[in-house]
Amino acid sequence: MMYRRTSRRGAVLVLAPLAALLLLAPPSARAQPEPIHLFAAATLKTALDTIAADWQRGGGAPVVLVYGPTPALAKQIENGAPADLYFSADAEWMDYLAQHKLVRAGTRIDLLSNRLVLIAGQDAPPAAPIGPGFPLATLVGAGPLAMCNPMHHPAGRYGRISLERLGLWSSVADKVAIAEDVRVAVTMVGRGDAPLAIVFATDAADDPRVRIIGSFPDESHPPIVYPVAIVATSRQPDASRLLDYLKSPAATAVFERLGYLMPIR
Repeated sequence: MMYRRTSRRGAVLVLAPLAALLLLAPPSARAQPEPIHLFAAATLKTALDTIAADWQRGGGAPVVLVYGPTPALAKQIENGAPADLYFSADAEWMDYLAQHKLVRAGTRIDLLSNRLVLIAGQDAPPAAPIGPGFPLATLVGAGPLAMCNPMHHPAGRYGRISLERLGLWSSVADKVAIAEDVRVAVTMVGRGDAPLAIVFATDAADDPRVRIIGSFPDESHPPIVYPVAIVATSRQPDASRLLDYLKSPAATAVFERLGYLMPIR
């Protein structure tokens, strides 16, 4: 009979037991915070796996990390993929999304920088400094030279531009094996499928089977930057908090420990 009462007092009598049941419900039965979907270049995986875990241990919302080649992720966002943050391995693809109004104005920041390097197997001897006249074709031999897409992928495009400016591209262009991303290029050298690869320095540090035998001069390619921004369609309020965390001293310490450089802002 209690449930048929319509007075204000009767309503309280009905609702109070329900409130008590909710308070007693196990954590798994309560509403969980919506995850933040972070689309990031595969080259960032080691760093972001650590940073996301630290963020969540500190009480941050769950993070779903989606890794892949920078161009592919940008295209997925353009096609409506549910991303909240986009962390690119170069400026051009972030520019592309910005031109299409797919990143939120005022949230973009050039967070990191890196070095472009040439890697070989762990037993390879050091090479001469990379510059005009560098014997790249001789070192590659029958090849292949592993690198990302030299026209579209950040590391591949930086590598091609550098080799062109140094007068070396034509000697190795027909020996290039295109890797899906820089981590694949590193693995190709690590397991002996390619004698050399052009990658970012931080990727080389992830595989003990490879070593850096030379660094490309900074002036031989465009500045390497990793911009991050909130995606325009995001409705996740914690996205801005995660972006702030990526800029925090705690996250910066992880990036620097793994070899990333901090660009001058």
